[in-house]
Amino acid sequence: MPERVIIDTDPGIDDALALLLALQSPELDIAAITTVSGNVPVETATRNVFTILSLLPGAVWPPVASGASKPRKKAPVFATALHGDDGLGGLDRYRNVDGNPRYASPNVTLSENDAVDEILYQLAIAPVPITVITLGPLTNIAAAIEKDREAMAKVKRVVLMGGAISVPGNITLNAEFNIFVDPHAASIVFHAGIPLTMVGLDVTRQVRLKKNTLALAVASRETAVGQFLCDCTADLFAFAEKREGEASFPLHDPLAIGVVIDPSFVSTEAMYVEIETKDEVTEGMTLANTRPLKPECKKRPNAEVCTAVHASRFLSFFLARVLSQS
Repeated sequence: MPERVIIDTDPGIDDALALLLALQSPELDIAAITTVSGNVPVETATRNVFTILSLLPGAVWPPVASGASKPRKKAPVFATALHGDDGLGGLDRYRNVDGNPRYASPNVTLSENDAVDEILYQLAIAPVPITVITLGPLTNIAAAIEKDREAMAKVKRVVLMGGAISVPGNITLNAEFNIFVDPHAASIVFHAGIPLTMVGLDVTRQVRLKKNTLALAVASRETAVGQFLCDCTADLFAFAEKREGEASFPLHDPLAIGVVIDPSFVSTEAMYVEIETKDEVTEGMTLANTRPLKPECKKRPNAEVCTAVHASRFLSFFLARVLSQS
């Protein structure tokens, strides 16, 4: 039986790849997609969801609800330097042979609910417990907890892409982007008593998509999705090559989707995780008690933290699945 899920996202290039993986995976039954301010403003993130849906025509897609336009207490922080002003690598520049835009403006038809109410509504009508997959800051999820803690207690689990325990951050030396953008929301979620699986930089950094690997995979399949993958990642590959010396980038958000599809992609360890919300240097840091103490000397774990990943197996799975479009 497919896993019923809600996906909360801020597309973002790797969010887009994650959504394509989810939408083409029969193991998942997507109840709703909700958007949040993160990589780009929420209005852009919402439009991008519909751009992604338009790549897979002919199906009835889940409701899409727009969510928080800013973090709980901080000013918004965006990642447009990495993802482009449109969040999808500058798609407006691409043209078909007839001169028309390759990616037309999508039709945007939003749910009557905002993101928080859509999440709570889907939980209320679900015949089975729902897994919430978060690919961006946790602003919407924290707001849903505050609005109806009893309803959110029925969530099967939250699988979140965010945090870093044993590796450096990617927005500061100490913090991963999604947690850094809204650490106050993250703190609420981590202390809500909801089962959590944390898919952090410890594992996502090990799953790197290389430019030549993508080119080879796409060459044998002429699909709209394959073209999109090449177009939206072109500048990101160039950025990575200039900054890191290799045209590759981590599949952060796709791995979070993959963990729900097949938990054997990763190994996890139960940990107690705190979120730093105050210190200027360590703001957004995810701190886990990994000291070699007896269990009774530690606080009870509040998260399953991904600590190892079958990187090559997941990468092969990801490419095969997202390029399977007929």
